[in-house]
Amino acid sequence: MAWTSPPTFTDGSVLTAAQLNLLRDDLNETAPAKATQAGRLIVTTGLNSVAERDVVSSAIATTQTTGSTSFVDLTTPGPTVTVTTGSAAILLWSALMSNSTANAKTYVDYTVSGASSRSAQDASALRFQSDSANQEARSGQVMFEGGLTPGSNTFKLQYHTNGGTGSFSDRRLTVIAL
Repeated sequence: MAWTSPPTFTDGSVLTAAQLNLLRDDLNETAPAKATQAGRLIVTTGLNSVAERDVVSSAIATTQTTGSTSFVDLTTPGPTVTVTTGSAAILLWSALMSNSTANAKTYVDYTVSGASSRSAQDASALRFQSDSANQEARSGQVMFEGGLTPGSNTFKLQYHTNGGTGSFSDRRLTVIAL
């Protein structure tokens, strides 16, 4: 159903079944009526239209490494989350990172598959560089992704270095579907 502007009533007006049904249908298009689970968000999807969206998180604690100079999955891919989105989402990701080579960089970025498609990119990646080998740091990134195709989208973290062996642990990904 879609929300419809209700008629204007005057004192003494007798409401018809059609008018009452219009009011009922409009109430079914409000945020309380759309909310089916606790902890979700209500977002606008168009003029006078709302939808319920989810916040989904995933984490992988295990330390894993790569020496790849292009984005790849680690032995345990991800973290990965699948969520129904509109045309946008907010992503938050973090990792504890280090590199075996001084001044080499480690990168973490996200891919999108499903209704949308996006490859991991250096331009938006979380990056870590240290002037000494094996020094580690926890870093995080927030990104507004506004070019999604509405529907079921899967977000996954991928990794690479520009030299040496990158080490990644305590990897976390949260997606706020809009």
